[in-house]
This record gives sequence, structure tokens and C-alpha cells, in this order.
Amino acid sequence: MTDFYNIDDLLNEEQKIARDATNAFITKDVKPIIEEFAQKSEAPQHLIQKFGEMGLFGPAIPTEYGGGGMDDIAYGLIMQEVERGDSGLRSMASVQSSLVMYPIYTFGSDEQRKKYLPKLASGEYLGCFGLTEPNHGSNPSGMETHLIDKGDYYLLNGAKMWITNSPIADIAVVWARDENKRVKGVIVEKGMAGFTAPEIHNKWSLRASITGELVFDNVKIPKENVLPKKDGLGAPLMCLDSARYGIAWGAIGAAIDCYETARDYSLERKQFDKPIGGFQLTQKKLSEMLTEITKAQLLALRLGQLKVNGKATSTQISMAKRNNVEMALKVAREARQILGGMGISGEYPIMRHMMNLESVITYEGTHDIHLLILGADITGIPAFK
Repeated sequence: MTDFYNIDDLLNEEQKIARDATNAFITKDVKPIIEEFAQKSEAPQHLIQKFGEMGLFGPAIPTEYGGGGMDDIAYGLIMQEVERGDSGLRSMASVQSSLVMYPIYTFGSDEQRKKYLPKLASGEYLGCFGLTEPNHGSNPSGMETHLIDKGDYYLLNGAKMWITNSPIADIAVVWARDENKRVKGVIVEKGMAGFTAPEIHNKWSLRASITGELVFDNVKIPKENVLPKKDGLGAPLMCLDSARYGIAWGAIGAAIDCYETARDYSLERKQFDKPIGGFQLTQKKLSEMLTEITKAQLLALRLGQLKVNGKATSTQISMAKRNNVEMALKVAREARQILGGMGISGEYPIMRHMMNLESVITYEGTHDIHLLILGADITGIPAFK
């Protein structure tokens, strides 16, 4: 396991156990099959139940609601190991944990917590999160999906786009504006009249993850399905902070898998009568990969320490998400070069990781938007208005 600065020494036993158990699961149950599923552009749905059994859904949610009761560093390490397997599977787990279970736990009533969280934690239910719309991606404040109060229920109309898990999700946490233009979160259940979730096909990225739309045509939402404890755009943005935090860790896992694959290949592949790992340019690539991975690990760990103590800011999370995903994408590209032509083959994971990371660098806030978030924090002047 790549850990050049002995970060393992800074982890507690629970964090190490969570990481190592996830590592073993991914190695045994995911790595042998993931290339085939990605080639077929098919999500390995049989793993959903196993993710639940392994405690990979809601590891930071309290145990009384079926979660793991772990801290945020353990959650980050779990995401790292899942993404070592595949970014699409980490997306599934991130959405379930940070974008579905987190808002229900944080903003939901106790009745909602008891009704949904144990089933989400076990994998009996799969959830999705509806914020991005066809006309509003980086600007969620332009949201068009809306609620009309009809007395004992709301009428929901609108559409959401690029939604991980949506075609197979049992519930969706959806954000919409009410008649006062206030953003509210509602829980939409599969089977509600007027609710459909068509799949998006022909993706070249996240091919082992199922992605779709959410379409609402006069869907009746019972009042008890409204998240009561917070409204306003700040609520879904808090969810995104949680998810972006997980991505900052997850991307390290993809980078490590690419780096270790390239390192091992460079020691086996011989040209000009010696392993290509013996050439200066190959060693330069490997040395720079390891350096960038180590810096990203330290950034993620410090962010995790801040988050555990309730001190992590949205801007700090943006910095880590932006830096670590860019790092992983660069590592994937350099690793691909070391493998030469074999780097594009499904016999190795590098090209799959590279294609996946092209999505990761865009979703949960694009690479440029995170730059502007940081710029606004530095100068006090928002550049996106």
C-alpha cells in the first residue's frame, strides 16, 4: 500500500481497520470483475447488497440508524479504497452516504431517519440526489424544479440531470423551490405517480455506474416527505461539501492504483535488455507520481482532522477536491504512458481510471468553479456573478 510518509502512523485502529477491510473487499470482489462491467457499460448491481453488508453506506452515520458510527477520516479512507476499485462504485457509495443518508440524518425528522436510514445503510434501498438540472449545473440558484402547496401535499414539477443511481434508486432526495422561491428538500419514492428516471446511455466515463435523469410531472409529495430541519440553498450545498470531501480522498485511490500498476509494469517490461524502470525518464514519471500522491494524502488527512473537529470550511474542501482530482488525472495519464500501448487495454485499469476521472473532475463542482470558490475566499470578490 503506497504510504511514503508513513501516514499510517497518524491513524487510529478503527480507521486502519475500516481501510484494510475495504481494501480486502475491493481486491476480492471488485477488481476481478470491474473491467468486464466497464467494457459492457453495466453497473454491477449485485455489489449493492455487499456494500451494505460491508458497512460502506453511511459509515459516519450513528449506529442507532444503521450507520457505522465512524469518524470522517475513516469515511475518507473507505472512499479511497472504493475508488481504488472504480470511481463509478465510489460515486454510488458517495451519493448513498453523503447526498442521501447525510441530508436525511441532518435535516430529516426522527420518523424519516427511522424509516429510511437503516434500509439505506443495509443496501436494501438505494438512493439518489437531485440538484443539477438540464439548464442549471454550476448555477444551482437558477433552479427551475418547483413545489406548489396543495394543502396536505405538495405538487412537484421539473427535471434533474446527470443523477448517479437514479434509474435503479428506491428514493430520491430532491431539491426544489416553493412558491416563496425557498429551496426545500423532499424525499421522492419510486412508484409515485408522475415520477420517472430514464437512464443516460452512451457514456465513455463512469461506465460501471448507472446514471440518469429525474422527471417530475405533477408528482404528489406528502408533507411528511419534506425535510423539516433546514431549507434554502445552503442545505444542498452542505451535502455537496460532504460529498466533495469524500471525492478528495477517493481520487487518491484511483491515483494509487494507476501508480502501482505503472511501477509494477516498469519492473517487468524489458526494452534494450533491461527493465524500463531503469531508464531515467520512467523513474522521473514514477518519482513525480509518488510525490503528488503523498502531497494529496497529507492534504486529505489534514482536511479530515479539521472535519472531525468541526472546523473544515467549504473552501478548504473545494481546494482538496480540486487538487486531488487533478493530481489523480495527471497520474493516470503519466501511468498510461509508462505502459505504452498496453495502457489503453482493458487488461490494465489505467485507461478506465483516466476516463472516469474526466467525470470526477467535473461533477460536484467543476474544476474551474472550485478555483473561483477559492478565489472569492482570497479576495472577497465573487467572480461568478
